[in-house]
Amino acid sequence: MIINYLLVLLTALLSLLNIRREDIPEFKGGAASLNSLISRSIIYPEYSKFNCLQGTIQISFRLNKKGRIIESKVTKGMGIDLDDEALRVTRLTSGKWVVPTSFDTTQFLTIPINFSLREYNCEAKSADEIKEAIAAYRAHEDLTKVVTNYYQRKNEGNYSSDDEARIIEIKEQLGFDEKFLDRLIRQANQKLKQGDKEGACEDFTFVKNLGSNKADKQIAENCKR
Repeated sequence: MIINYLLVLLTALLSLLNIRREDIPEFKGGAASLNSLISRSIIYPEYSKFNCLQGTIQISFRLNKKGRIIESKVTKGMGIDLDDEALRVTRLTSGKWVVPTSFDTTQFLTIPINFSLREYNCEAKSADEIKEAIAAYRAHEDLTKVVTNYYQRKNEGNYSSDDEARIIEIKEQLGFDEKFLDRLIRQANQKLKQGDKEGACEDFTFVKNLGSNKADKQIAENCKR
């Protein structure tokens, strides 16, 4: 898999065109360093990867005077897991910006991040198949919530064992098998190495909420408040 990125361009929304160049925040090391951080940090989301979903996600964010991101949001997305990953890697840039004293911190900045796949035979996918996969993402997420809600209730002792057979069927339908859990744990460990404890703990907790104890040790070590 080769992930190609657009040259990451930093633009401000609203009245940026009236702001002098020297008043605009800059990433430490410049645009090349910003692009490098994104390219080495991004983890291509599994649903999009296996359904050949690609595109550009626009993330807008605000910085405080110390160069930390204090608010971020998807301003142009696809409504799929690429949006979440674009948000995650953008937040990894927090604290790495140089903010001029003259900069208005109510101003939003925007990073467009392009996701593209190679070596997955995506050229064989038709436009209709891509549209169907995007449309099916919501149903996939809804079924995932059915599973995680069940195991959350089970962990709390508030569940019906009669429902578990149906939940197992849904897990099989979604491909939530042992190999998937192992990939998710590896992904979480990768996020830990990137310094993204929040993202890692979300993955570890997801494993637990799929009815597995595989990530219990990692949760105990990294995710207890």
